[in-house]
Amino acid sequence: MGHIAIGCDDIYAACERIEQLGGNITRAPGPMKGGETHIAFVKDPDGYSIELIQSSK
Repeated sequence: MGHIAIGCDDIYAACERIEQLGGNITRAPGPMKGGETHIAFVKDPDGYSIELIQSSK
């Protein structure tokens, strides 16, 4: 199964809020290998994977 991606201004704050609300973070926020973009993955209540992307620009 694939996933959708959503751009965020601050994925660290977004993931913190998601955790506070009981959400499931499946990949903690951090930089991608060899790049300046930061990503995180979360699962929605139905089990769908959502990628959060924060560009360094």
